[in-house]
Amino acid sequence: MTRKRGLTEEAATASIDQACRMLRLPTIRQQFPDLAEGAARDQMSYRAFLAELLLAECDDRARRRSERRIKAASFPRDKSLRAFDFEANPNIDPATVNTLATCEWVKKGEPLCLIGDSGTGKSHLLIALGTEAAMHGYRVRYVLATKLVNELVEAADEKQLSKTIARYGRVDLLCIDELGYMELDRRGAELLFQVLTEREEKNSVVIASNESFSGWTKTFTDPRLCAAIVDRLTFNGAIVQTGTESYRLAHTKALAEQTQAS
Repeated sequence: MTRKRGLTEEAATASIDQACRMLRLPTIRQQFPDLAEGAARDQMSYRAFLAELLLAECDDRARRRSERRIKAASFPRDKSLRAFDFEANPNIDPATVNTLATCEWVKKGEPLCLIGDSGTGKSHLLIALGTEAAMHGYRVRYVLATKLVNELVEAADEKQLSKTIARYGRVDLLCIDELGYMELDRRGAELLFQVLTEREEKNSVVIASNESFSGWTKTFTDPRLCAAIVDRLTFNGAIVQTGTESYRLAHTKALAEQTQAS
């Protein structure tokens, strides 16, 4: 079909809208009027205007992909590094966390352990670093340790264990929260070990635990299995100690003192 030249402004706008729908360029379709006005005002060249349109579409697609990866990770709540209060917990080195935020460790398939008492920021950091990884283009999955073990036990009972382990093995970063809060029986611990072995030196795992490694025998009651799991989670990895002082509790106490004082 031969295109007509010399379209009116109204016809040109309608043609752009139709073409963007056909080519699936929603950002250009939405932003074209404003970008066109800005280009005319700034006397941009045709080439520069085209670059503005295409970059706007690329940026928005990247944003939407990040949003989809973050949603697919199944985080229980939104947490970001920007919202983390480093002053409230001086045990955590901002430089170390900022280095982790580059996700180079995820690229290398290395593990990360966040160890500390409740209220020291472990889960916040775990979710925030997982979010950073998703924004860097990595496939991420968040899961509570007990939920993961229960899922593995059910999969084993239903003869679907290999499929489930493979599914957890495919993601680039597996975020396991609240490891150590509950004792696991030998079967559950062995199944968790299989997941960690599937990912070893290939894809990253980050865990958050309220127990130091010496206390993991409470969770993994078989000493040899416990040692093997610790080995999987620490080999070539990083360990961030978040301390024992709960800043949530400190914040609550401070508010209570302010209320009493007033």
